Amino acid sequence: MMTGKQTWVFDTPPSIISTGVVGGPLEEKGSIPNDFDYFYTDQWMDEKSFELAHQHMIEDACHLAIEKANLETSDIQFFLHGDLINQLTPSNFAAKSLSIPYFGIFNACATSMEGLAIAALIINQMKADYVMTGAASHTSAVERQFRYPNEYGSQKPDTSQLTVTGAGIAILSKNGTGPKVTSATIGKVVDRGLKDPFNMGGAMAPAAYDTITRHLKDRNISPDYYDYIITGDLAQVGREICLDLFKQNNYQINENQFVDCGLTIYKPDQPIFAGASGAACSAVVTYGHFINKLLQGECNRILVAATGALLSPLTVQQRQTIPCIAHAVSIENA
Repeated sequence: MMTGKQTWVFDTPPSIISTGVVGGPLEEKGSIPNDFDYFYTDQWMDEKSFELAHQHMIEDACHLAIEKANLETSDIQFFLHGDLINQLTPSNFAAKSLSIPYFGIFNACATSMEGLAIAALIINQMKADYVMTGAASHTSAVERQFRYPNEYGSQKPDTSQLTVTGAGIAILSKNGTGPKVTSATIGKVVDRGLKDPFNMGGAMAPAAYDTITRHLKDRNISPDYYDYIITGDLAQVGREICLDLFKQNNYQINENQFVDCGLTIYKPDQPIFAGASGAACSAVVTYGHFINKLLQGECNRILVAATGALLSPLTVQQRQTIPCIAHAVSIENA
């Protein structure tokens, strides 16, 4: 199953049999509203705090995925989930409510594909029947933890990115129909010395390049094997840097083939700066938009490289650099 230095190829690829995708009011006005299951009318979601609203989204997305799969919560053997809030508080409290054996995971905005890779491994190697995984973020909760509360109205540079409010969940099964998780490349932490927390796309681009090229080498395939190579949230700045890295190293990747979740979810005229970010960004776009494309036969093979900036409020205050990571998962129609 181990191929090359960092890649797992699953001999019995599990299927993504169901997804649950929810978003906030800004996401409903974005470019892909038809790929969501449900939208909330405001950031509060009938809760007393943004963190409770964050938990609310996770629970709703999980219940939607379980219902769409015609399963009961008790059928799910393991739940893997992560977010960006201190000690994964929303994920932990949602897991308490769901009462499913739980792995809390954190790789910042790369968490979605970290979870999908581990979930596929659990099914492929340990023969579990159903594993649920996902990631979520809430713009108001995340901004006041990592930067400044939105209520402050502080100005941001054009390199900034807007945190997605949403939750994306997938249920994997060793049986059943749906797109297959065929391989996963586990990324290394890459740090090129950037310190600006308002330029995460620039910081994450080298990690995306490193993992994608490692995946291609480990599987001995060319970029055109995939219909789309999808990054998590490099947005405008990071995507251009990553494309430059491919060109400098003679990788022939078509710009129309190389797409970014952070540039897919919103419309250009929305207040998004360089694009979207957040743990939910790759989760909702992958489990909503791109899974629908696979199901509808609009594409057959995708590689999703979710990208994460592993900074914290503490490291920013101490003026440390921003270590980054990317995990890549291939999803293919049988």
